[in-house]
Amino acid sequence: MSQADRLESYLTAQQSITPLQAWSELGIYRLASCVHILKKKGRKINVELVKVSNQFGESCRVAQYSLGE
Repeated sequence: MSQADRLESYLTAQQSITPLQAWSELGIYRLASCVHILKKKGRKINVELVKVSNQFGESCRVAQYSLGE
């Protein structure tokens, strides 16, 4: 199973994912690349910027991806 396939399965079951979740749960380091592959296959992917805290307690924004309809 490819990383893009794992991502698609995850999004179907879990509904959304951030880069940190992709790295820790799926072993995907370049999440945007896998999202691009899914888009090329015709899947609609939604992206939303969400605020998170980093390890130093600083606020930052990351992409959160979900399957579109």
